[in-house]
Amino acid sequence: MPDDTLPVTSVWLTCQQPARDQRRGRYVPETSSHPGKMLPNLAAYAINSYTAPGDLVFDPMCGSGTTLVEAMHLGRHGIGIDIEPRFTTLADANVTLASAQGATGTAKVFTGDATGLLDLVPASAVGQVGLVLTSPPYGRGTHGLVRANSSGIRKRDHLYGDRQRGNLAYAGWSRLLDGFATILSASCQLLRPGGTVVITCRPVRRHRDDLIDLPGELLAVGRSVGLVPVQRCAAMLAAVRDGQIVHRASMFGLMAVRRSRAEGVPVHLIAHEDVLVLRRR
Repeated sequence: MPDDTLPVTSVWLTCQQPARDQRRGRYVPETSSHPGKMLPNLAAYAINSYTAPGDLVFDPMCGSGTTLVEAMHLGRHGIGIDIEPRFTTLADANVTLASAQGATGTAKVFTGDATGLLDLVPASAVGQVGLVLTSPPYGRGTHGLVRANSSGIRKRDHLYGDRQRGNLAYAGWSRLLDGFATILSASCQLLRPGGTVVITCRPVRRHRDDLIDLPGELLAVGRSVGLVPVQRCAAMLAAVRDGQIVHRASMFGLMAVRRSRAEGVPVHLIAHEDVLVLRRR
């Protein structure tokens, strides 16, 4: 087993193209309304690295269906769950589009609370999943799009749905981690022996002086449910050109960094997400 430091061992160049270009024509336009989309190239890299054609890929918080669409285009099969009906409608539309574009894989989307995922997915999936690929909804501050108008810069599409529905985005950090532990534990029952779990995330600044090491917290959650950490990678959210990093930050992100630095907080633009790779014993 790796030691507790689990150093970064690989850098994934997953944002050489801007995210909007990665999705253009491959996803329905309404996909932009989801507040926390995974990069398509990130999902594809993980799926290509840890599965083979014909394998089953599972995302317990699939949002607009990025994991499923990229699995289908790579000849894998997907199962996804999301608690928000408007997002599973989006995921279904993206799955349908992938099929129409000739993707050789298939995918099925279910609406429901992933903390009870074993009651949602087909019993035939138990012990058959080769890869669980997901990212928890860890805060509105890291999500959304920006729109400029006459009154200034405003954020849009940065909120998840009904607060009463049980979305972990509104649960607070303790409940989010507890809920994610429940989801991850149930997901392990779907994994085949030696199956892989890939979790993407990043540290989150909750208050001015409160930086939460979310990757470290999720790594601890993975260990607590019996998964073995095998690798920690960095998936670029920026392009790399001739050895230089070209950021993809929005104007909103740039303004937030400048404001924090002016207040004496040494914040930098986010250039990568942590990728935690764990395995079932």
